Amino acid sequence: MCQHRPQCPSADGPDREAALTVAHHPEQGWSLLCNGVLLFEDTGELLPDGQIIAPHRPLGTAQVTTAA
Repeated sequence: MCQHRPQCPSADGPDREAALTVAHHPEQGWSLLCNGVLLFEDTGELLPDGQIIAPHRPLGTAQVTTAA
């Protein structure tokens, strides 16, 4: 899919979110990346092969607890 040089990361690579955005719809909560990945506002993803990647938003510091 990607015509950029250097080429964007593939959809099955661990760095897939680094691909360039080709369509951005913040009102709907998603962006289409150059490698065909749909990236959702909640950090979930839909890969071109239909695989779903669950949201993986990091915890904020207010939500982190430590054991005493």
